[in-house]
Amino acid sequence: MLTLYKILEIGYLIMAAFFIYHGIASFSVNTTMALVYLGLAAMAIFMYFFKRNFRKKRFENQNKK
Repeated sequence: MLTLYKILEIGYLIMAAFFIYHGIASFSVNTTMALVYLGLAAMAIFMYFFKRNFRKKRFENQNKK
């Protein structure tokens, strides 16, 4: 189960990289969509750190029991 959580965390980073790439690539064509992509990238990065912190707390508490 621990590996699944780590894989999902890496998935958030991959999504963030994808959104950053599309945001930069479409910045000159459509600024509004570029900002949406960059906002989604920021959300994915936030989710990565949130999920990582949550996983660490959860498994540390299980190891203490």
